[in-house]
Amino acid sequence: MHSSAQSTGLPLIGVDFSSSPSKRKPITLAQGQLRGQALLLQGLRLFDTLAGLGDELARPEPWVGGFDFPFGLPRELVLALGWPTDWLALMQHYCALPRAQIRAQFAAFCAARPVGGKFAHRACDLPAGSSPSMKWVNPPVAYMLHAGVPLLLRAGALLPGLHAGLHFGDRRRVALEAYPGLLARELLGRRSYKSDERAKQTDERLIARKDLLEALEQGRSRLGLRLKLSHARRDELVADASGDKLDAVLCLLQAAWGAQREGWGLPARIDPLEGWIVSA
Repeated sequence: MHSSAQSTGLPLIGVDFSSSPSKRKPITLAQGQLRGQALLLQGLRLFDTLAGLGDELARPEPWVGGFDFPFGLPRELVLALGWPTDWLALMQHYCALPRAQIRAQFAAFCAARPVGGKFAHRACDLPAGSSPSMKWVNPPVAYMLHAGVPLLLRAGALLPGLHAGLHFGDRRRVALEAYPGLLARELLGRRSYKSDERAKQTDERLIARKDLLEALEQGRSRLGLRLKLSHARRDELVADASGDKLDAVLCLLQAAWGAQREGWGLPARIDPLEGWIVSA
């Protein structure tokens, strides 16, 4: 396991990902920098194509990023399907499959299993409270992995515990799997703060976004970081009823936490096929 940057000056990014981005539902990338225990939110950028995000990640700049999509599949699933058990070989196999074939194979796997235990899980799913990475609907994280991992490989990123990346001198790019729901639940409990459906974009969810931002600014999470942002940026995050911009910021905070720690804040031993969610 590589040690982390321990650097407050390193550019940080958080990415709220979509496997099928569009102008209506773009990928959101938050940019920031650590100043001691304060995380300064410096910008928000939108990408309505996967290629656009891929080009941004592959620019010859260093970054540590938190990405809201799974980096690995459950070992149990991989063994059952007879797929490669080396992470890079597995990803090359998986990402070359059409989505329809992935759905058919995963559905057949689930159909053969008992009610209540249809999906295989990664070791990090339970502590993080995340969806199994083989889920193809609500949310389609299996397709997010399928679309996202090739962008990280193209960028030459280091995926700690999974893939050594390609280092060009000190121009290091480090990708950490993030999950905004983990941090949001710590601060809000089960309160919902977002919805893509217009009818569900309620005052209660608006208030939850305000409460979540206030907690982040006060540094009330166990990450021990305080979010610093302008009034205009705060208003922008609160106004985004889809929660995509806020989710990108939550991923940014998780990346910042990992960047401060030895081994990127990951457990000393993680399954080199499944990966781990930073701060879980």
